[in-house]
Amino acid sequence: MNCLSTKMHSTNKEENADDSIIEDNNQASGEDPIQSHMDTRDQGEEIENDNLEKMILSTGIRVGTPVKTKFMSPFIVRANPEGLYILDISKTLTRIDVAAKFIGRSDISKIIVTSAREYGKTPVQKFCEETGAFGIIGRFMPGTFTNPSLSSYMEPEVVIVTDPQADQQAVLEATRAGVPVVAIANSDNVTSNVDLVIPANNRGRKALATVYWLLTREVLKKQGKIKSDNEMKISIDDFETKLIEEIS
Repeated sequence: MNCLSTKMHSTNKEENADDSIIEDNNQASGEDPIQSHMDTRDQGEEIENDNLEKMILSTGIRVGTPVKTKFMSPFIVRANPEGLYILDISKTLTRIDVAAKFIGRSDISKIIVTSAREYGKTPVQKFCEETGAFGIIGRFMPGTFTNPSLSSYMEPEVVIVTDPQADQQAVLEATRAGVPVVAIANSDNVTSNVDLVIPANNRGRKALATVYWLLTREVLKKQGKIKSDNEMKISIDDFETKLIEEIS
């Protein structure tokens, strides 16, 4: 046995002896420190997830309108005492994850996100800022996806709309161009030209901020920019469109 082998053999014996001492101490105390740490961490994450879930629900993300369409019926669980249809939050979260996977497989610079709604302005801008997607806020210029002679002409790989009704022109042009459409849709939306529906309240200020925050978090994980939910440093408030009185 050469000197290096002798040294490694000696080191291994010392490490094994140390491991035996640690193991004996653990057996004596009757506790597994690794398992104890994991249990504590799991309990902490469970509490944090519960708090997050309650906070998400408090934004009204699942509260729809007094009207439902045949397209949105599969995503509705009941009507509340005020006559508003309640959307299935589990399907909302599942669809957000599916959308993130879809986006993750595409060229992010060719993901176009639109919002004609005022409350969708900041959420879309923040989503694009964090992920690298391209946002179109306000009026959608006809021909953007279908008229190559326009200076604003684009060839998106995926189009995300905040409301398939308010963003109808973007939906129609994407459909004509053969581009997949992902839409945040409320209980009263018609989604015949939508490829992937994310059922959610798309009228509420806090609700829209929450949907785009959740979508951003999942896309960032798919991009490898964050590894877990806990690494998401930006808050839902950062995605919320501020009222004039709040700004002044």
